[in-house]
Amino acid sequence: MNEEMITLQETVEQVSNVHESKFYRIPKRIVDIIAGLVGVILLIPITIIVKICYICQHDFNPIFFKQERIGKNGKPIYIYKFRSMVPNADQVLFQMLEGNEEIKREYKRYKKLKNDPRITKVGKFIRNTSIDEFPQFLNLLKGDMSLVGPRPYLFREKEDMGEYYETIIKCKPGITGYWQVNGRSNTDFGKRLVLDEYYYYHRNLNLDARIIGKTFAQVILKKDVM
Repeated sequence: MNEEMITLQETVEQVSNVHESKFYRIPKRIVDIIAGLVGVILLIPITIIVKICYICQHDFNPIFFKQERIGKNGKPIYIYKFRSMVPNADQVLFQMLEGNEEIKREYKRYKKLKNDPRITKVGKFIRNTSIDEFPQFLNLLKGDMSLVGPRPYLFREKEDMGEYYETIIKCKPGITGYWQVNGRSNTDFGKRLVLDEYYYYHRNLNLDARIIGKTFAQVILKKDVM
């Protein structure tokens, strides 16, 4: 191993040690617990409202959505969201991908569809207001997610993550993160990986606070500031 490689490895190890120190982990966990408690309290009335909205649309299916995702160190976790799509969304997606090359190319590039026909009327509203994310405050209390971190990836996306996988999974996935406040819907999957990797190498309490502040501005104030 040459001197340049040794220096690079030492730098990476130093960065990792700083990020895993108690001066970062403990305050971050305290914030997660407080946010989780507040979020769960708000979740109760929001759940009632969302259920009523679905009933008004003659949709009597469960409003909660549970899905397996990649957690820290590659551990499988289950995230919780309000259902914003039709109940059999994955099955419908696979049928769409098989029958339409244009949709297949779009999904391969972005891992989502701009005009997704699977999204319900209620789902469109709760997505636009980020209400669909509220059940993930349960994940905060469980400790398998953080308020700030990379968005949890699907296991079927692991191969497409390539060399970024080993770096990104060293973080707990988050409800919000660096990717979400820097383009999100306007970035493709490759750019998302770059942004999530950037967060891993630069994460600190100051950056986390800035991300939370911008998330609040985007969701509540509808402003784009950083």
